[in-house]
Amino acid sequence: MSLDRHHLSAARLWAAHRYPYLATALFAATVIERDGLGEDGVAVDDRWRLYVDPDKANRWKVAELGALLVHHTGHLVRDHAGRAETLGITATTAERWSTVADAELNDDLADAGLTIPGLAILPEHLGFERGRLAEEYFHRQLADGIPEGAPTSDHGSGAHGQHRDWEDPHDGDGDAGPGLSKHESDLMRAQSARDLLDAVRNGQGNVPASWQRWAEELLTPVVDWRRALAAEVRRGVQAVAGAVDYSYRRPSRRASAAPTIVLPALERPVPEVAVVCDTSASMGEAELARVLGEVEGILTRVGLRSSGVRVLAVDTAVHTARRVSSARQVDLVGGGGTDMGCGIEAAAALRPRPSVLVLLTDGVTPWPAAAPRGMRVVIGLLSGSVDGRMAAAPPTPTWARVVRIDSADLGG
Repeated sequence: MSLDRHHLSAARLWAAHRYPYLATALFAATVIERDGLGEDGVAVDDRWRLYVDPDKANRWKVAELGALLVHHTGHLVRDHAGRAETLGITATTAERWSTVADAELNDDLADAGLTIPGLAILPEHLGFERGRLAEEYFHRQLADGIPEGAPTSDHGSGAHGQHRDWEDPHDGDGDAGPGLSKHESDLMRAQSARDLLDAVRNGQGNVPASWQRWAEELLTPVVDWRRALAAEVRRGVQAVAGAVDYSYRRPSRRASAAPTIVLPALERPVPEVAVVCDTSASMGEAELARVLGEVEGILTRVGLRSSGVRVLAVDTAVHTARRVSSARQVDLVGGGGTDMGCGIEAAAALRPRPSVLVLLTDGVTPWPAAAPRGMRVVIGLLSGSVDGRMAAAPPTPTWARVVRIDSADLGG
């Protein structure tokens, strides 16, 4: 028996009409007829190829087949294969992962009003509560075991990343055969996420809250601000440390070889780092102390702990300026208004002049129009104050590198 393509097209249109944010993904999958699939007769591989058993698919009603297409497209959009690879899923644990991935999908789709035909695995079938990710279900299964009589599923490498015998082979991303490469798959997920958020804004379709969170996290990933700030400080330090040049300010060690000629000596500047802490009323001492502790760790990793860093406590005036090697030595004095320009001027006046200047602030401050000369400026911009109040902040200067810091994660 061959697949009724008109029946399949009707099922796709049914699914795209009810879940418009999945339309692009639904029609992106290459359909391949394959006999002898599982109970529902539909599966996917990690190349976005949709395998359909004609004998089973032709018997499903349009709405039933459409629901199955939505479910299996969910495996691809939510990247269950990639997440399985991250988790270290093997051929031995692939079926277990596919089962919990089904549970993650089906409770979300049920919230969106979708009824999946056949045995639709839900978290309660596995002894879990709804609304969790497949990773949590998987680890809990490893710890607690699988309940007796619990259902299982194997929806192909698109669900768990392990190639199955009934899947077409491929030679990696360079394969010219049907299906999407990894890069194309990532682009398709990003497009699906944009379509989903557009649907939320326009009130189209019933979007599960967990899918909305997924789309937001995919398109606006959370940056590890500690790593970003460390990279910026390290880049500034290395730029200065690498600025080796000849100087006549001290004699060359080779001067004895040519006593009648004045030879220059190679001079390697020592990088100096200063940290300006915003101690205005919109900031909290405990908050700044934790942030400074992170900066201390960053400077330790770039090899400056032994020489220490100079820390300035600033609101509208400079209250303290001292060299420290530990956050415990910092005295965060202030509590008035905010003017980080004052702190920048004070840092530029230090001797030796800092080559890297880190400003820790909530950004509610006027900024100088021009960059300070000879200093690389990194602004650690806190997203809000400790008491949860948000204030309107002027735009940050284009001459500084800005690293946004989530203040809710300062203690993590």
